[in-house]
Amino acid sequence: MAKVSVVGAGSWGTALALLLHKNGHEVILWSVIKEEVEMLRTKREHESKLPGVRIPEEVVVTDDLGMTLTDRDLVVLAVPSPFTRSTAHSMKELVQDGQIIVNVAKGIEENTLMTLSEIIEEEIPQANVAVLSGPSHAEEVGRGLPTTCVVGARTKETAEYIQGLFMCPVFRVYTSPDILGIELGGSLKNVIALAAGIADGLGCGDNTKAALITRGIAEIKRLGIAMGAHAETLTGLSGIGDLIVTCASQHSRNRKAGYLMGQGYTMQEAMDEVKMVVEGVYSAKAALTLSEKYRIDMPIVKEVNKVLFEGKKPADALSELMMRVKKDETGESLWK
Repeated sequence: MAKVSVVGAGSWGTALALLLHKNGHEVILWSVIKEEVEMLRTKREHESKLPGVRIPEEVVVTDDLGMTLTDRDLVVLAVPSPFTRSTAHSMKELVQDGQIIVNVAKGIEENTLMTLSEIIEEEIPQANVAVLSGPSHAEEVGRGLPTTCVVGARTKETAEYIQGLFMCPVFRVYTSPDILGIELGGSLKNVIALAAGIADGLGCGDNTKAALITRGIAEIKRLGIAMGAHAETLTGLSGIGDLIVTCASQHSRNRKAGYLMGQGYTMQEAMDEVKMVVEGVYSAKAALTLSEKYRIDMPIVKEVNKVLFEGKKPADALSELMMRVKKDETGESLWK
């Protein structure tokens, strides 16, 4: 049995706390929101984000960050990406040398273009930082439905330790040294999912969705390789696996926000309706800036940014994508 703390009591943090508890570990679940802590303590259920999923009494719920981080074998950082830096900063003085922090949020910081693990390492240099990602909606993990994820770490020893804590009959975990690739796949897929949702909102069909997923992973792969990630990672669980589920699932907040925009909502109206952090909105500008920095063609990312921040009509963005200059699919001629 390990002593594990989950920092962030949203849907994903709560679902992982339940998973780790079922795996036999001693679990603390922390939230900065006092009202959320009180609700979880008294109701033993996250009524708005994981309704119907019971939180056992053995899971300690608290807003005491010192207690949460002291003498713990593993810390799971599960706050939404816009709050990763501020939360990590508040944790800095409480984290021991070499303490393992596994980040499970997905995003890229807009002003620095840093991945979340880079932010955590900058704020908490004494920590041993890892990442966990893959096709894993909290609503299904919380109910014990099977899925697979990948954990990335600097050393194989750390990755295999985390793998052992999370692994169970309904949560299969693979290991990888490619932290950058895992994080790029997990964050950039949210931008493509916005496009998939927009297409759904416009009334497009399954063909359109499949085309967006396929061309979306091509964009992610081009950028990832240019930045030093491995192609195998971007076509694996944290790349195409997470992309498929985020573009297609009823649970996807990014797809839902895109759908609403396809129906005529503004970006802000869509975010207000979703009522949760829409990670793709926060990663979209960073993705576009990275594409320009590395001179990578990412037309879907470009059009999503125009819809989000320039008021471009979704139907016009779709038309722009469809009528781009003719190209070879692979980017290199295979003609004899």
